[in-house]
Amino acid sequence: MGSLSLFDLTGKRCLITGSSTGIGFALARGLASAGAKIVLNGRNKMAVQHAADTLRADDATVDTLVFDVTDHAASAEAINAFEADIGAIDILINNAGMQHRGALEDFSAEKFDQLMRTNVYGVFNVGQPMARHMIARGAGKIINIASIQSALARPSIAPYTASKGAVSNLTKGMATDWGPKGLQVNAIAPGYFKTELNQALVDDPEFSSWVGKRTPAGRWGDVEELVGAAIFLASDASSYVNGITLFVDGGMSSCL
Repeated sequence: MGSLSLFDLTGKRCLITGSSTGIGFALARGLASAGAKIVLNGRNKMAVQHAADTLRADDATVDTLVFDVTDHAASAEAINAFEADIGAIDILINNAGMQHRGALEDFSAEKFDQLMRTNVYGVFNVGQPMARHMIARGAGKIINIASIQSALARPSIAPYTASKGAVSNLTKGMATDWGPKGLQVNAIAPGYFKTELNQALVDDPEFSSWVGKRTPAGRWGDVEELVGAAIFLASDASSYVNGITLFVDGGMSSCL
């Protein structure tokens, strides 16, 4: 039982951006099951509230913060107000992200900017004000959601690949700057997981066949299979782990 207690998140509060659906919601439910108090985030107030109601029905302790991660001032204002009025946030999971597919030679500058602002700037916009509070306490956990595209590329997603490569390297930089101040900053790089955003690809027999053949596990991942990695990186079990990108991809990144 002593070893298992390292993974106990009881009494810890975790903010997860982009957590009304998909991977973010699955991580919220999973960390709540490990004892964490959850702070859900998103831009759509109704969607965030619906997600909160769903978790509360399972006896989770849930708060909500509605703000856009692409807005640095709004992110800082929301975090600062929560810390002052409700309490400390011990764990941050930077999950908010977007995808836009298209041939690179035709990719619009506006879409490129939007993708970078969400996937890269969002990590900084939320991570910086959150880290300031954690630094003042001398402790904190930040988990950035990278991607298998942090290491590999596929046709039609070059800007997304660039953004997730940046997330992985920003994670190293955060760990380097903030590790001496008591923080552990790591990333999770999911492979191909069944989510609402990927549903069209899941439903495409040719693409799903490629995923099955390309992945040693032989299948798409289920979002619940990311929970263990998140609990590990959020808990005392990873107290000497800093700056890594943990690939949870069924083995895809390990083989040709």
